[in-house]
Amino acid sequence: QVQLVESGGGLVQPGGSLRLSCAASGSIASVYVMGWYRQGPGKQREFVARIYGDRSTTRADSVKGRFTISRDNANNTVYLQMNTLKPEDTAIYYCYADVSTLGAVSRRDYWGQGTQVTVSS
Repeated sequence: QVQLVESGGGLVQPGGSLRLSCAASGSIASVYVMGWYRQGPGKQREFVARIYGDRSTTRADSVKGRFTISRDNANNTVYLQMNTLKPEDTAIYYCYADVSTLGAVSRRDYWGQGTQVTVSS
């Protein structure tokens, strides 16, 4: 199986920065897309950013210019650098990875447990 472990969440003041990390481990053959979603209080889960194996990226309009996604392919880790944070960025952030496992013929998404980000003064 595959496990995703996130870290880096916390409380930050508006205008501040945080860096989230998410490491995938287990019976991994290949990791394709890695990315982040978030779910704010009383809201549906929404897309934040994704990064492909060639390091091309897409981001939600709400975070463009403020959030940067990157990855370390050697360690199957994805990062989300969040700058100029706003109160509306408050949410649980979930990472995911599109993975093929050893011996499997198909691939699927795996999800982390989520990490809380709170932006408040």
